[in-house]
Amino acid sequence: ERIPNHPRFPVLVYRGVEGVTDASAARALFAEHGWGGSWVNSVFPFHHFHSTSHEALAVVAGGATIELGGPQGEAFDVSAGDVLVLPAGTGHRRASSAAGFTVVGAYPRGQENYDLLRGDAPAEVEAARKRIAALGPPPDDPVGGDGVGRWS
Repeated sequence: ERIPNHPRFPVLVYRGVEGVTDASAARALFAEHGWGGSWVNSVFPFHHFHSTSHEALAVVAGGATIELGGPQGEAFDVSAGDVLVLPAGTGHRRASSAAGFTVVGAYPRGQENYDLLRGDAPAEVEAARKRIAALGPPPDDPVGGDGVGRWS
């Protein structure tokens, strides 16, 4: 209950995305589709979520097991070329990774100032649920697919 997840939008998993070959290429692909505020790093090893933004994660090197949905969620193995699109509220953490695991993260235009919550306080989670429910789908899918079009 400390990780709200999104009440309507599913996580999108794109495998082997063409053009996600390195950090610069992933950033360019996201920017082409209106996703910015990008960074290059890894995924935190603790469960967390964002209530003010959706998030795209492009794996540009290595591989990892990412847990989505919080402690009772589901684990996904990802590798270079995969992109995860996480609707606001989706719990996520890096459960394990191989050396060199690197992702590029990005956010829809206007949502670049995202928060980072762990769900430690019930009042915080309740306020986050309201922000998450009010956040509509982004105008464009970060990889040019039709995934976020199903988020209406």
